[in-house]
Order: sequence, then C-alpha cells, then structure tokens
Amino acid sequence: MAIFLDETSRIVVSGITGSEGAKHTRRMLAAGTNVVGGVNPRKAGQHAEISGRSLPVFGSVAESMASTGADVCVLFVPPPFVADAVMEAVDAGIGLAVVITEGVPVHDTARLWSHAVAAGGRTRIIGPNCPGIISPGKSNAGIIPADITGPGRIGLVSKSGTLTYQLMHELRDIGFSTCVGIGGDPIIGTTHIDAVEAFEKDPETDLIVLIGEIGGDAEERAAEFVRANVSKPVVGYVAGFTAPEGRTMGHAGAIVSGSAGTASAKKEALEAAGIRVGRTPSETAALVREVLG
Repeated sequence: MAIFLDETSRIVVSGITGSEGAKHTRRMLAAGTNVVGGVNPRKAGQHAEISGRSLPVFGSVAESMASTGADVCVLFVPPPFVADAVMEAVDAGIGLAVVITEGVPVHDTARLWSHAVAAGGRTRIIGPNCPGIISPGKSNAGIIPADITGPGRIGLVSKSGTLTYQLMHELRDIGFSTCVGIGGDPIIGTTHIDAVEAFEKDPETDLIVLIGEIGGDAEERAAEFVRANVSKPVVGYVAGFTAPEGRTMGHAGAIVSGSAGTASAKKEALEAAGIRVGRTPSETAALVREVLG
C-alpha cells in the first residue's frame, strides 16, 4: 500500500505551461503517474503537448476537478501567486495539494494554511519548498526522481529533498512504500508527525525513516509522538552535525537558538523515544538494514 498517493490518484499540474511545470510533468508521466491536465488561468481552454499526450489546461482547480475527477494538484507556481493558487485549490475541495515552489513568503504560507484549516482540513498540503511525494511504482507527484528506487517496505519522511534521494538510492534494494518530502520552511502543511502516523497505520510499511535537520523543534515533537503512538521501528537521521556553531544553514527553518535545535539535542530526543539515529546517511541506511534483518 501507500500513504496519501497511489495508483488511483488523478493529478493536475498548476503551472503546467511553464518550463518547470512542463519538465516535471514529463518526468511524472514517464513514471506512470496519471496526470490528467493542468491549470493556468491565462491559458484556459488550450492543451499542453507533453510526451505525446495532449493535456487540457483549465482556468482553475475547480474546473479541472469537474472535468477530470482530479484529486491531487501539484503546484509549480511563482512565489507571489502560491497563496492564492493553494487557497483556490482548497476552496475547490482537492484532496491533496503538493507545493513545490520555494521562496514563498512565510506570511503567505501562514495565510494559506489558516485558510485550509478554516475549510475543515479537507485538503492535505505538502510543502511548500518541497520535492513532493512518491509511492514508487504507483505515482509520483513532484520532482523526486522516480528511477532511483522501487516499491518496498520502508516509509520515509524528510525535510530535505537531497537527503530523501540519497536514502532512497542507498536502500533501493529494499524499496519504499511512500517517500514524503515535507520541506524545510518554518511553516509547512504536512509534518513529520502526520506522515509517521499514516505510516504506522499502513499495513505494508514495516519500518519508518525520519530525516530531520538542525533548527526548530519538529524532530523533538515527532519523537514524543513516536514514543506515545508508534509500534513500528523508526530510524532517524539529523542533518547538521558538522554545521559551524552559530551559523544558520540550509532551509529557512534551520535556525538554531542556543542549545535548542542542535543536531545533538535532536539525536538525544529521538534516541530517548527508542529511535535509532545515524550520524550520516550511510550509517542510517546500515541501521535500517540491521533493524529489518
């Protein structure tokens, strides 16, 4: 099985006529993803010709849903327009909105997130500033390379796109049920806890990999959730052990204040919850192999 995304998902791409939207739509189609159309209010009624497919372009997510039955929207929208685009998708009632765009102002993310909550939380938001989500062999919504791993027993949730790819590649012989890149901005939609909770309920996910980074307290909160609610083995990795003290690095959310948010503090919290933690991606992959036997 998979979480949030599977072979029945019907995807529309907001920004499909732009260079990034078209490029990654081509890659999603090559992975077997069921892309059913695109969204661009200025080019509504046209078609995007991609990989031999003629995909209809709609003026809104609501129109795309009515015409194609779309239930997932992947957004390649310039930062100034992300909030309005996501809120329109939320108002349309789309089940999943995957926001790839980086550089979205934090106040805009706060605005779109509060709008989604006020609408009853019917739309799951992944991102912004994320690589998306892939259920290997089933569907790929975003920019995660589809050819570096296959379907399998591991569920992965990560702040970092690059580390998502590395762990997927290192554990490709075992494979993954779903890999979720949640993004590293200070405000995001889906969290580590949301993904871990879904993996815990997924009968075909045998082990969960949780990748975090310095800054904030998301990993500490995830550790508390794991301690109280998760029966499956969890292996963790925290990026930033070699980060120079006092320097802000990486994602906008990677802000360290005193001893809070450091890699060592996060490792300690994860291990206190029974999570085995690697200091490098390769060491983390070795721990996964050890736990799975």
